[in-house]
Amino acid sequence: MQKKCIALAVAALASGAVFAQSNVQIYGSVDVGFSHRGDNVNDDIGSQNKIDDGISSGSRLGFKGTEDLGNGLTALFTLETGFAADTGNLRQSGRLFGRQVFAGLTGNFGTVIAGRLYTPHYSFLGAIDPFKGGTVGMYRNVFAAGLDAGGENLFDPTRVDNAVAYVSPSFGGFNVTAAYSTNALAQETAGNDDDNTVIALLPRYTNGPIDVGVSYHRIENEASHVLDVVNWAVGGTYDFKVVKLAAFYDKNKEKVSDATLKSWLLGVTVPFGKHAIQASYTQSKLDEGTSASAGKAKQYAVGYTYALSKRTNFYAAYSDINNDNEDGSNTNKVRRRAATGDSSNGGEGYQNGFNIGLKHTF
Repeated sequence: MQKKCIALAVAALASGAVFAQSNVQIYGSVDVGFSHRGDNVNDDIGSQNKIDDGISSGSRLGFKGTEDLGNGLTALFTLETGFAADTGNLRQSGRLFGRQVFAGLTGNFGTVIAGRLYTPHYSFLGAIDPFKGGTVGMYRNVFAAGLDAGGENLFDPTRVDNAVAYVSPSFGGFNVTAAYSTNALAQETAGNDDDNTVIALLPRYTNGPIDVGVSYHRIENEASHVLDVVNWAVGGTYDFKVVKLAAFYDKNKEKVSDATLKSWLLGVTVPFGKHAIQASYTQSKLDEGTSASAGKAKQYAVGYTYALSKRTNFYAAYSDINNDNEDGSNTNKVRRRAATGDSSNGGEGYQNGFNIGLKHTF
């Protein structure tokens, strides 16, 4: 039970690490489909139809493996690149291994890995979301109008560079993940202490039908003096077999500007045979002084998946977002800018969307 829970915890953090292997494995997924989006926040923009990739989850190619070092100690590594299946281009700004890359050790003491890692915050909320952070139904859509810097949404941080993480052994289903980095947005600069520091902590209990946890994620950026973000999230799932319930509450606060984003989700997954239906309601409220981006965003989403095999599935999803209006004028009609993006593609200001696609894993 203890080794199983350690493996589950690191898999959530590292999205794919394996144990008890003595060779290198090649793995990946290809996800392609069709997307329609409409109801743009700007009245003069029409609907959009696209052949897209990475809709339910980003297309990827990875290499992973382990080596038994003896005395209960095992070395492990993962190299994973993201690509666009509809164009062949690299994702993650053209990085060779932009999705994740790390090496580490695992044993009776737990597991330590270092490299470019998924944040515990993202892995935790993504596991709760019935849409697993993909398709137009993903919870992240209402976070899109949060605090952004350098292309990174700091109210929902996905990955962090130059990071080290520790996953404790499991004690009756309870374990703790801790992570640290000095590269929230870039490396520390000369003469600055604690510049771009990230500190993350995730105590989590996973046992039988229940999976609950509390996430703490803090970003300290002394160089800018405007990007000190503290995030708290609490949530979990309960699997009744015939239905799986999900919920979380997430609070982000930027200390200097006093911008605060509060979000919550209620979700459900209903499996029957090879089929499954997903549904969720997500709401966020951004308080940011007189900024036009302040206000509420509400998203209703429904989805369907069909397992064609153990490795191939068909999916469809629809979502609709209601952004707050500031007033009835044409100059500043919409206060929030939440949009119907998916795992690999931005929502581009559209407030409703539909996806249909096929995902194959290998």
